[in-house]
Amino acid sequence: MKTWPLQDAKNRFSQVVELARKNGPQTVTKHGEAVAVIVSFDEFKAMSRPKETVAQFFSPLRQSGIKFERLKDVPRKARF
Repeated sequence: MKTWPLQDAKNRFSQVVELARKNGPQTVTKHGEAVAVIVSFDEFKAMSRPKETVAQFFSPLRQSGIKFERLKDVPRKARF
């Protein structure tokens, strides 16, 4: 992963974006400290996609013995 000082990244933004698309993430630093990472949109989509479905996430509860019941109370009256 290449590191870019903020001023260089600003001045050469198109090049930084193109390198992120072709070579992977590009780190941006400010005063020597990493503050941002530029990644391709495809890589971002892959990182933000859930690893499992909601059903898979909650499936361990089936064997837990926990019983869930929906309350059948009448809803409160709201004043508008």
